[in-house]
Amino acid sequence: MRFSPDAPRGAMDYLFIELMLWGRREGYRWFNLGMAPLSGLESHPLAPAWHRVGNFIFRHGEHFYNFDGLRRYKTKFAPSWEPRYLVARGGIALPRVLVDVSVLIAGGMKELFAR
Repeated sequence: MRFSPDAPRGAMDYLFIELMLWGRREGYRWFNLGMAPLSGLESHPLAPAWHRVGNFIFRHGEHFYNFDGLRRYKTKFAPSWEPRYLVARGGIALPRVLVDVSVLIAGGMKELFAR
């Protein structure tokens, strides 16, 4: 979601709540807030290597994407979190897929590095 810095505080919350209320009136049972990329990965010492890489990016990748902020924002709506998995070939394929997904989320390569 994008908004202007001079938008009223709480405008996104208001919009989501109004959408949820509208959906309820229309008979919808669920509202999908989307994903919180790289959150919820295993973090113990024996976690798979890609989980450790993902956790590192989640903790230190704020320059490129607000991973933690997105998770915290969505958490206030008390969502039912469900894991989603990304499957890729081994080797260099996974980092390339992650870059492609990041560019898709950001809206383009330029936007990925615009922060």
